[in-house]
Amino acid sequence: LLERNLQSVANHLILSLAVADLLVACLVMPLGAVYEVSKEWRLGADLCDMWTSSDVLCCTASILHLVAIALDRYWAVTDIDYAHQRTARRIGYMIIIIWTLSVLVSIAPLLGWKDPEWETRVYQDLQCIVSQDIGYQIFATASSFYVPLLVILFLYWRIFLAARKRIRRRQQVRSFSTFKCRETTTAFTNVSSANTSPEKGSLGNGIERDRIEIDPPTADISMAYPSGNQASCSSSRPPGSSGLASRKKTQSSTDSKRERKAAKTLAIITGAFVCCWLPFFIIAILLPTCTSCDISPLITSVCLWLGYFNSTLNPIIYTIFSPEFRHAFKRILCGRRYSLRRTRNLGVRHMR
Repeated sequence: LLERNLQSVANHLILSLAVADLLVACLVMPLGAVYEVSKEWRLGADLCDMWTSSDVLCCTASILHLVAIALDRYWAVTDIDYAHQRTARRIGYMIIIIWTLSVLVSIAPLLGWKDPEWETRVYQDLQCIVSQDIGYQIFATASSFYVPLLVILFLYWRIFLAARKRIRRRQQVRSFSTFKCRETTTAFTNVSSANTSPEKGSLGNGIERDRIEIDPPTADISMAYPSGNQASCSSSRPPGSSGLASRKKTQSSTDSKRERKAAKTLAIITGAFVCCWLPFFIIAILLPTCTSCDISPLITSVCLWLGYFNSTLNPIIYTIFSPEFRHAFKRILCGRRYSLRRTRNLGVRHMR
């Protein structure tokens, strides 16, 4: 909020995700810690309802934000015009949809979608867990995890393919940039040399030259446009071509590193999400459906807190790969010293 360069439309999703994760830390985890230490629930049915609903609401919102961020990145990579279409209103609609779906999933038990043993568990067994109705658990786990998981895996796989395709296309364009094509012609016989005066920038004999430069480092193509019908295309090896080959090899190595970095980043994002939430949601669907399964309460607690841990990882994962966020954190933590050092480094880089 204090960094002006972070106040972009795309970061509104990151902000909303941070709010969801902060609510997990402030509303859900404290009561969860009390319940975990005491091993029994003595706060009544109403507070149990509020706690479990807040748990489902905040965790579902956190997961759905990951889907929205993946979708936003997918559109940004595959749609050239998306930068202009990514308006505050569009992102705002996405955030509203996320929280609306989260409320719908979490409010169902409050409206009566509970299993018959729910009150018995709260008052007699002193246990506070979300409704174990089979229909609700299938609906909740599918909406909160399994469908979002499939969408995230699909989107990040498509993003990786698009990024790899773009990097390799850039390699091909750089390879093409070593060639120069020339088109030369002879003068028409009905045009006299007296009427053909070379213009400024001509190559002589009335042959005008246009130099077209495609945005570096894509291509540098020289072409001659005269007034006849003879054409040729040849490749050239200028002096220092061995240095050019060395630079091309270095650039190819850089592109390979970029491709591996993109794969590593996406693997970390999806891997953290799957590792944190998959164990819990497997248990969540087994508890009401598999009556013969004897799942240890310790395993259930570990898996639940592993899911909560994902809300701690999200602010790290979704900002550590962004240079803007890294610089903002360093400015906040290191203060004026970092700002002066960064300004000095940028000045030296600019002089080079």
